Amino acid sequence: MQNLSKRIALAVVDAAAVNLALYLALLLRFDGHIPAQYITIYTSFAWPTTIIALLIFYFCGFYRRLWRYTSLSDLTAIVIGATGIALLQLAGFYCIPTYRLPRSVIILTWILAIAILGAERLSYRLYRFFRSRWRNSNGKKDRWEQVIIVGAGDAGEMILRELLKRPDLGLKVAGFVDNDPVKQGLSIHGYPILGPVAQLPLLAEKYQVQQIIIAIPSAPGRKIREIIEICQETEAELKILPGVYELIDGQVTINHIKKVEIEDLLGRAPVDVNIGEMAGYLTGEVVLITGAGGSIGSELCRQIAPFDPARLLLLGHGENSIFAIHNELRDKFPHLTVRPLIADVQDKLRMEGIFATEGPAVIFHAAAHKHVPLMEANPAEAVKNNVLGTLNVVEAADKYGAKRFVLISTDKAVDPSSVMGASKRVAEIIVQRMGRESSTQFCAVRFGNVLGSRGSVVPLFRQQIAQGGPLTVTHPDMTRYFMTIPEAVQLVIQAGAMAGKGEIFILDMGEPMRIMDLARQMIKLSGFEPGKDIAIEITGIRPGEKMEERLVSEDETMLQTRHGRIFVLPNTGLTRKDIDIMDGLLSHLPRNLHFNSLVEELRGCCPKSPGADILGEAKDLAP
Repeated sequence: MQNLSKRIALAVVDAAAVNLALYLALLLRFDGHIPAQYITIYTSFAWPTTIIALLIFYFCGFYRRLWRYTSLSDLTAIVIGATGIALLQLAGFYCIPTYRLPRSVIILTWILAIAILGAERLSYRLYRFFRSRWRNSNGKKDRWEQVIIVGAGDAGEMILRELLKRPDLGLKVAGFVDNDPVKQGLSIHGYPILGPVAQLPLLAEKYQVQQIIIAIPSAPGRKIREIIEICQETEAELKILPGVYELIDGQVTINHIKKVEIEDLLGRAPVDVNIGEMAGYLTGEVVLITGAGGSIGSELCRQIAPFDPARLLLLGHGENSIFAIHNELRDKFPHLTVRPLIADVQDKLRMEGIFATEGPAVIFHAAAHKHVPLMEANPAEAVKNNVLGTLNVVEAADKYGAKRFVLISTDKAVDPSSVMGASKRVAEIIVQRMGRESSTQFCAVRFGNVLGSRGSVVPLFRQQIAQGGPLTVTHPDMTRYFMTIPEAVQLVIQAGAMAGKGEIFILDMGEPMRIMDLARQMIKLSGFEPGKDIAIEITGIRPGEKMEERLVSEDETMLQTRHGRIFVLPNTGLTRKDIDIMDGLLSHLPRNLHFNSLVEELRGCCPKSPGADILGEAKDLAP
């Protein structure tokens, strides 16, 4: 009822605006002295003109818009409405003998109608804008927090507008900082661009700033890290907009602003996925995800579910994690058929039973043991899960005619120096070999560390910070590639659309990051000083670890794909030696998995590896 009364009031104001525009047009045309004959025409046709004009406005959507959000789209509607009135007047001029207004009056009416209707709508927005500024300026001083926005671009301007519309937040904008020299000394909506980012510490002190909001969602990680380091010289609380790949619709609201997390330091370009291509091989198909309860597996479930597969099969060995992701999907996608399967990929008969019964067409194989030091101490388990488990699922996919198989691999499979890395390289070889022989489209996707995955360095550092430290770093110069879990999974699904004959796809991981820098940044983002509040302890390189990882070996040739952030290693064929090595390794599996035999076979898989000796030394860790 309240909305209806507002629309009626707006229609009344519009009716007055239309008549005022025509009357002012007559005054202008006749220099303030309107002849009596035109007054008669004006009064005779006022009601029908007004009613038809309101109908035109209604169909232009005038009364479905909010005044407070008046924008260019509203101005377009006003121009269309005013043009409709002008065409109505022209029709009257030529079709009704008694309607003989000068044609110049019609043109003036069109111009004045646009001006009056636009001013009418803009006035309410201006009223709200100045009211917000007045509240910000005259509120109690101890209630408001001073804010500086980093980035005087579109995102920064939208944040300013959002803050002005929400005085209840108690945030008062002091201004912007931006490194663009062209913007220096200018202002946005009356709020000044105070200087470059380097002046933030001085500006924060001058304006007693309590919050700094970084509003550059397209900035690369290196630039974000530089800005954060400067911001950390102040005592202000840091907030940030997420990367543009998270702002799907390009719109920015207060709800998007969040505390700075370590994931924000990556800040790579958005993932440009081909939604149509992805939906083409997922929609309406039975999709199986092994390791569905893990970090990568569960995110695969979340991102595949919206593509409306016929059934989504969640296979995992741990019942608690499968229970959790099953419940989450059931709540978010009640229409989707989701089937939890508690099973071990090492169980060949169980795998064949699932394939025979469920008939999966698309398989994402994420089940694996991934912890390098643990697998050095338990090499037989690495081989059973990563090699035998992969072989079981690959052979079942081929036997039961699956359409597509995607193996989740790792950069540790490149010139492996660990049992885990070697076992994943063998898994790649299995996929490559089957890809050459099978009608199923096979591929592997190789990438580095994902931030926040279970057991990875970021959750470990968070736990150590919560306990007061120290943070344990194995070597001050150790580097790793990092990627966020959603980012990695989007690229994995996209790579799956390009699967063929056993190719290995490589994800663009950006620049590697020093683990020491990661530790320092996490301590600072938690509000502490590295080495003062929380110590960092060097523990030494663990068995199987490398100082730095690579995504391709010297013998591999990486080619660009049609997707800018996915590269490919074509399956040019395995050598007889590669196949013999793998067969020799697999021949030990049905037996007692004797440790020494496994180590020798794994070392054979990577004879050029600089870490081959580490595999030999790992015998000392055998149980």
